[in-house]
Amino acid sequence: MRFVLNMAKKAIKILIIILLAFSLEIKADNFLDIGSALFIEKHQIEDSITKPKKEKIKSSRISKRVTFESFDQHYERALKYYNNRQWLSAAGLFEELYPLSLGTPRADTILYLFAHSYYQNGDFNMAAFHFRDYVKRYPNSERTEDAFYYCISAIYRTSPEYYLDQTNTDYAIEQIKTYVQAYPHNKHIDECNQMLDDLRLKLAKKDLEVIKLYYNTDHYEACQISAVNFFNEYSYSPLMPEAIYYLILNNFEYAKRSTERKKYERYKACFEACKKMELLYPESKYHKEVSKISQEVSKQLEKYNKKQS
Repeated sequence: MRFVLNMAKKAIKILIIILLAFSLEIKADNFLDIGSALFIEKHQIEDSITKPKKEKIKSSRISKRVTFESFDQHYERALKYYNNRQWLSAAGLFEELYPLSLGTPRADTILYLFAHSYYQNGDFNMAAFHFRDYVKRYPNSERTEDAFYYCISAIYRTSPEYYLDQTNTDYAIEQIKTYVQAYPHNKHIDECNQMLDDLRLKLAKKDLEVIKLYYNTDHYEACQISAVNFFNEYSYSPLMPEAIYYLILNNFEYAKRSTERKKYERYKACFEACKKMELLYPESKYHKEVSKISQEVSKQLEKYNKKQS
């Protein structure tokens, strides 16, 4: 309706100008200029109706760039992603929101959800980094204990396979112990103990491989030292029977290849290792082989005892 009224007004305006032109005897070329201007103006009016102004498009959409003005809209969208378990989308949006939230009541919530989104998405390095940051920034928050737990859980999951460098494993053990000391009555105590057992087993496997390597490369003294260190460090490890078994093999070979002057001493060390196995692990899978070695070592010791007598 407004368009029709505008066009009617323009038509009247044109008619008045034409009448005025005739009455004042305006020259033809000037009249054409006036007509052309009116023609252009008419089409500009039509274009303004069919093509929306860019300003109106901007005002009707949510800006993709997070700003203070669009903060609330993007925050609600990030929560929607989070609640729908769209972890990567949620993490990306929370990451943009967090710098703008610093100093506001929402900051600790955003950082926690940001870190948790990474955790749920399986990006444990990023999750550990941001949960650790949360614990440092908000030590008195009601979420701090949970953030610390998720931090150590993420660090635990970054521990590599046993045959790789175990720096992260050592760090994970240290952090889990720190968490347990800080929250001795936490609800995750069973999980923490299980994580510690898994990590220690991984370290034990790596040290056991060192014992095997020294034995297989005929580094007998180094194998003995590594075995003693293993016994001191992992006395309750399920890998203890295997470690003792390789020490027995090592000592037996070491004694056989030694000079006569050293044989007795080294057979005796082998015999002691056999007795340790029989005493601590009488039903191990190595029992039969260890018994044979023990019998052979006993014969050798008897022979040297007779010589000495």
